Amino acid sequence: MSKNETILGTVIEAFPNTLFKVLLEDGREIKAHLAGKMRLFRIKVLIGDRVEVFLDPYGTLGRIIRRI
Repeated sequence: MSKNETILGTVIEAFPNTLFKVLLEDGREIKAHLAGKMRLFRIKVLIGDRVEVFLDPYGTLGRIIRRI
């Protein structure tokens, strides 16, 4: 995966403080939080939403950057 690549996924569980469990297209489940602009403009993310996730270099945590 390159430095600026994102991956699509589906939100399957919501936790407090804008933390979510996301099922990625490749079958992995990760925890992801909302990106700053989504928090700033109060974009709502619900269970079942398709999202675009930016993964950290280790692939364990992510940042939700867009709701599709």
